[in-house]
Amino acid sequence: MALSCHSALREIKGSTDFTFVLAGNPNVGKSSIFNSLTGMGVVTANYPGKTVELNLATTNFKELRIGIIDLPGSYALGAVSEDQWVARRAVLDSKPDVAIMILDATNLARNLYMLIQFIDLGIPIVAALNLIDEAEKRKIIINSGELSRLLGIPIVKTIATTGSGLDDLIQKAVDTAKIKDDIKYSLHYGEDIETNIKKLEEKLRPYDFGINPRALSIMLLEDDAEFIGLVAKHENGRFIIEEAERISREIEELHGEKTPLRIARERHGLAGSIASRVQGDVAPVASDKIWALTTSPLTGMPILVGVLAIIFAFLFYGGDLLSTFLSSKWAAYISPVIDGAIISLFGSGHIGKILIWGFDAGILAALAVGIPYVLTFYFMLAFLEDSGYLNSVAFLTDRLMHKFGLHGRAIIPLVAGAGCNVPAIIGTRVLATMRERTIASTLITLIPCSARTAVILGAVSLFVGWKPAVAIYLIILALVFLVGVGLNKIMPGKSTGLVMEMFPFRAPIMSNILKKTWYRFKDFVFVAFPIVLVGSMFLGGLYETGYLWKLASPLSPIVEGWLGLPPVAGLTLIFAVLRKELALQLLVTLAMVMYGGGAKNLLLFMTPAQLFVYALVNTIYIPCVATIAVLGRELGWRRASGIMVFTITLAILVGGIASRIIGYFHLL
Repeated sequence: MALSCHSALREIKGSTDFTFVLAGNPNVGKSSIFNSLTGMGVVTANYPGKTVELNLATTNFKELRIGIIDLPGSYALGAVSEDQWVARRAVLDSKPDVAIMILDATNLARNLYMLIQFIDLGIPIVAALNLIDEAEKRKIIINSGELSRLLGIPIVKTIATTGSGLDDLIQKAVDTAKIKDDIKYSLHYGEDIETNIKKLEEKLRPYDFGINPRALSIMLLEDDAEFIGLVAKHENGRFIIEEAERISREIEELHGEKTPLRIARERHGLAGSIASRVQGDVAPVASDKIWALTTSPLTGMPILVGVLAIIFAFLFYGGDLLSTFLSSKWAAYISPVIDGAIISLFGSGHIGKILIWGFDAGILAALAVGIPYVLTFYFMLAFLEDSGYLNSVAFLTDRLMHKFGLHGRAIIPLVAGAGCNVPAIIGTRVLATMRERTIASTLITLIPCSARTAVILGAVSLFVGWKPAVAIYLIILALVFLVGVGLNKIMPGKSTGLVMEMFPFRAPIMSNILKKTWYRFKDFVFVAFPIVLVGSMFLGGLYETGYLWKLASPLSPIVEGWLGLPPVAGLTLIFAVLRKELALQLLVTLAMVMYGGGAKNLLLFMTPAQLFVYALVNTIYIPCVATIAVLGRELGWRRASGIMVFTITLAILVGGIASRIIGYFHLL
């Protein structure tokens, strides 16, 4: 749960010896460094009206307690997008003792742009020259001593994935924090720009705006609306703003372009000049060739299809084996013990039978679905993320994404949606406009998450065959395409361009993959299991008392008449609003109680065609409550409600059509 940002920052400042902020572009290993330093024991915080979160944590270092604020990954400290605004506001509000800037040693010039903005703010800085191992593979030799001299800040070489250099990094940050009041920067832009900045700086010096005069001068010349508004509230604000406008006109007349663009050009030029002085030429390496292969449409698309096929095959065969193994061992060794214990304590009446629903059939259903499919998928997703492959997929699919009114970077939350829709929708914050975020979030709700994949594989591929399971995915992909194209035509506006780093391919580290997999899966363990347990007992209570059939009856016109499913199956679909895989788990539980624990018990309860339609409807319609909540928070409840109504209607429509096509052509 996110805290109020101001209270969280005050708390972390008041309880630590020093406060550091971690800053950097996306994909430079900032999150890995934060996780290594803090052990991922974090809280999140939101600014009022903003959805981008900060991660905050504390760590101990040589008897010092240090607060660490992980800023959103961004390419600049402007106010163009929410991530930039939040990063800048957090820096200004927290007044950190030191900013730890994470630089990509393989793309130094690009990374220095935001570092120079931090220098403009006058904040004490220590830089981590990360991905130094990848730089060495490319024979990029960076003179870190010269870089340190030119920037006037300490530089530490690090490798985030292994933790190399992190102790030295924190030590340098502590040393810098102790002398922060004595730090003076000598980095400057071109002479005419510096002269004009100093003119405005002199006008600002008598007043206290909560930011140093040089930084505010640059913000005003860059037409930053937030700081223009801040100055305008001052009694002499009108005079200062008029001076800034006058100086800005002088710069525009001299250079023939808008002042904000000129300052950005100066900053880029300074970054490029420094980078060229401290590093040699870049030599291609094997990972560059892999990148070229995976991003070229000619070779990249077949590779992508192959990767998806491997994922599906791994889940299909591996999940099937695990599910069968768990079910057989549970039925042979665990079930008799649980049933015997419950009957001996509570008897064989309603109470005993309801408890058996939860503690025997319910837990088995959770294990047989969760571990084989959810855990397995999270492992594979972590592997693809850590290898860098998802970034190449973003470049590869950029043209396709534009058909949806998005750009290639949107593919990352879309792919992440195959793991869980909740973080994927939060991940749409990297998109610049609400239009893009709305389109992407709608498409994400249609992407089969790991829970829905568990339903498809656990119901269709296991009992009907892999071809019908693949057919469901193809139907969903077609729907995603049609909905994306439709939304792009209906919603006004257009997509922004793709701005993204080329993140190098690298061999994933197994310990990191296992850790990431567990942090994702533990939500299922600690959240889903109690829901499955209670849900199974609730369903058992309805079944044992006869109310199950009475509640299912009102659903008959749609569920039985249009979709061709047993009415009670429709009731389990309603439970899926809690968690998508819960529908299948309750269906399995119901079938086990009615027909015993055989491997093919679902086929005694529903036909192959009904299982296909059931899984299809479950996959398309309204996401789980967690997704609904995050949609409301990220997009507003009006848009979230629209998405819910749309997906329910789409699921019922497509499910009914599929039922009739299957019946007419006798496909299953």
